[in-house]
Amino acid sequence: MLIRAVLTVALVVALAVWPRPAHAQQSLTGALSFLLTNRSIATGDFAGDELAAAAARDAIAGFLVAELSTLPISSAASGFTYRLDPALGVNVRSSDSFGPFYIERSLTAGRRRVSFGLGYTQSVFDNIDGRPLTDGTLVATASRLTGDSQPFDAEALSLRIATRMVTLSGQVGVTDRLDVSTVLPLVMVSLDGERVDTYRGTEYVQATAVASASGIGDVVLRAKYNLLRRSGSGLAIAGETRLPTGNPDDLLGGDELVFIPKFIASYEHGWIGAHGQLGYAVGGASNELDYGGAVTLVANPRLTVIAEVIGRRLEAGGHLTEVIAPHPDLAGVETIRLSATQQATNRASIVAGIRWNVAARWLLSASVLRPMTSAGLNARWVPSVTLDYWVGR
Repeated sequence: MLIRAVLTVALVVALAVWPRPAHAQQSLTGALSFLLTNRSIATGDFAGDELAAAAARDAIAGFLVAELSTLPISSAASGFTYRLDPALGVNVRSSDSFGPFYIERSLTAGRRRVSFGLGYTQSVFDNIDGRPLTDGTLVATASRLTGDSQPFDAEALSLRIATRMVTLSGQVGVTDRLDVSTVLPLVMVSLDGERVDTYRGTEYVQATAVASASGIGDVVLRAKYNLLRRSGSGLAIAGETRLPTGNPDDLLGGDELVFIPKFIASYEHGWIGAHGQLGYAVGGASNELDYGGAVTLVANPRLTVIAEVIGRRLEAGGHLTEVIAPHPDLAGVETIRLSATQQATNRASIVAGIRWNVAARWLLSASVLRPMTSAGLNARWVPSVTLDYWVGR
């Protein structure tokens, strides 16, 4: 009965984010383009306006795709790890800890161990590159007198962007040292924005846009091989492939194949454990170095408390910038345009939460992620909940 109830919940949640007709709404990229290019300030350089607006649009879209395509996803029931005890002739738990959330640990699930997971993650973005996103202060185009610090005419954006993701995952222990798994993300993205022109203190709403999309994101395939095992400690190598299955026009996926080889190390002693991983992503919009570490504390045999740090260095992550130039026709006037440049960026987040063995074969994980850096698109808090079930003797 419990399994049937969980499957029913999974079906209802999946249908909630499944693709639906747009009903007089535009695509997400179309909405961003509309808000960034619908301007009234005469800068005297139409071509420059177009280039700057396109660069800003592509940067914001890239930030959103990066958040969705690189959002850390917990391995299916990675907390359940077993090994054969030769003295007893039966399978026993390899560790009292259920392991980290997103940082891989070296232990594998065990031969013929099959598990399934259902997860939910929600993000409401409130800043971009350290700039407020929702209060109408993100200036897209402006004019000011040379020498003044404040513009006399400014067009500013207010963007409300949110994502919801349901993940369906499965994992199989092929051997005692080899695991393979897959993750199917179902994603919903919504955007609601407006562009307001403020001329000498008087505001005019210039443009509004609403767009949403839902569907399959980029499917994840994983494999992990345990090289060395000493109780809960050891070394492992892993590989992760993200398939370009999400629709790039609706910003549901990255539109390119991404491969991430990883090296994993774990050390556990009694009730405490430390885990680290290092990987390098090839493909996608930018190659990137991925790294992270986690500390796990065994509160009791059914409860593990976790703290993690996740970091990324993108070789071409993009950065919003303002382009300031003299007005070509009006003496003593400067124009300001929101644009973007390609440059290396660093991003880091902290994660905290628990993994709780609610029943013999059920593992509930609850965590919250908080960004520590301002680069890219950021939400103040990113909560996640995952329920895993394993099948096997």
